[in-house]
Amino acid sequence: MECALLYSGGKDSTLAALLLDPFYDVTLVSGSFRVCDTDPARESASAVGFDHATVDLDPNVAHDAVEQMYDDGYPRNGIQQVHEHAVETVASADWVAGADGIDTLDAVADGTRRDDRVPTVGRPLAQSVEDRFGVDYLAPLAGIGRGAIDAMAADRLIVESGPSAEIPKADYEVELRALLRERYGEGAVADVFPEHTQSRVQGLR
Repeated sequence: MECALLYSGGKDSTLAALLLDPFYDVTLVSGSFRVCDTDPARESASAVGFDHATVDLDPNVAHDAVEQMYDDGYPRNGIQQVHEHAVETVASADWVAGADGIDTLDAVADGTRRDDRVPTVGRPLAQSVEDRFGVDYLAPLAGIGRGAIDAMAADRLIVESGPSAEIPKADYEVELRALLRERYGEGAVADVFPEHTQSRVQGLR
């Protein structure tokens, strides 16, 4: 069975891939608005032994999300909007024809956790994705708390951690920060995005 897992290069999506690996042929997929490259995620995917693909997302969704975040003064709603779009885009499987080794897609997955405030995929969206695209939606970390995830990551992964603005990844936040900076200036990025710690996987233990 073939599974496409939305991938940033961080520990959560990497752990999700490892949990699914016994049951699926997992391809790690980075959604991109082509604002920033996805090389950091590709490098992380290679370091843990998974194939990687990049899927183009609709730039209009990114611009709408940036407007939403600027108006709100915080990133939550914009990031949620982008994640839902990414799940639907990957589930549509339009990109599969250009991906090596994938004929049909059986499942789409992400690394969302039990304790996440954003992004999340609720039951109505999950069922809608399954019904519309004929794939299973999987969230293998949805029942696991932060403490257990940190312990599993420490046991299995070599992880680089640091301030979110300094760790190279291929996630929505990187591209949305860049678009926000371009449109409203560096001050808007600092106002909208609280500083936090990010992770990037460098290999397996």
